[in-house]
Amino acid sequence: MKKITWMLVVVTLIGLAVTPFVLASTGDQNVIDEKNGKPKVVLGEALSDSDKDKVRSLLNATDPEQVEEYIVTAEDLVNYIGGDPSSNMYSSAKITRKDEGNGVVVNVVNPENITEVTNEMYANALLTAGVENALIEVASPKKVSGHSALTGIYKAFNVDGESLDKGRMEVANEELDVATDLAEDSGVDQEKVSELLSEIKREIAEQNPATKEDVERIVSEQLDQLNIELSPEDREMLTNLFEKMRNLNIDFGQVTEQLETIVSDLKGKIDEVTGGDTEGFWQGVKNFFQNILDSIRGLFN
Repeated sequence: MKKITWMLVVVTLIGLAVTPFVLASTGDQNVIDEKNGKPKVVLGEALSDSDKDKVRSLLNATDPEQVEEYIVTAEDLVNYIGGDPSSNMYSSAKITRKDEGNGVVVNVVNPENITEVTNEMYANALLTAGVENALIEVASPKKVSGHSALTGIYKAFNVDGESLDKGRMEVANEELDVATDLAEDSGVDQEKVSELLSEIKREIAEQNPATKEDVERIVSEQLDQLNIELSPEDREMLTNLFEKMRNLNIDFGQVTEQLETIVSDLKGKIDEVTGGDTEGFWQGVKNFFQNILDSIRGLFN
């Protein structure tokens, strides 16, 4: 009994240590940012009224006075990226503008319902589209691929006189399709796909390729560097994607800087909790809960 009591005390102490970090990262949701405006919530057109309420709850956007709300439609899909007008729009998003230098941070709040697109995939595509300095939260009340959330985010950045470049939005949507295709059909790990896309962008920023052949060489080099095996068709798909980006004259240097900011910020937050020893921290957590399970088993032996 003393051992169980001691373990409960440790659990409480861990909670006290982690809680300030969590609160600091989320901030006060009831304070309106007068400089950057209210967050924008974009709900999928195919959602029922009860589904919309669930999404508002997931996105912490239940107070209509605290957010600006929009509906993303299949017509928006056509307007922004030339998509299928018969598409059903389910996945939704909340967009909170941030000050210069914050970069793009994406958080899928219920990843069990966004089955194909990860935080990093969204971030990569949004940077390609020209989105900067924003916290993007994505949610769905039912299992969906997650692609329609991108159109909703585009809509939020094309109101109040703002405008994203249509060509960049289209190629960013294609990038998301390529990323999910590589993960789903080619068997490449989702995180590895995001790393590949980021590294290709980094190399394009450094080398400034002048021809499609140069782009193809960079793609091949990064595939070799990351030990990723792709079919000739998938290699061509990647080359064509980045050739389109090259022709749009996207500032990949700026994109790479923002990606590095996202990675460093995430590492910094983890270090705050773990003291920099990430591997040791999680091994300690694993051992701690294993001890709890062993103690519980002991009560019945």
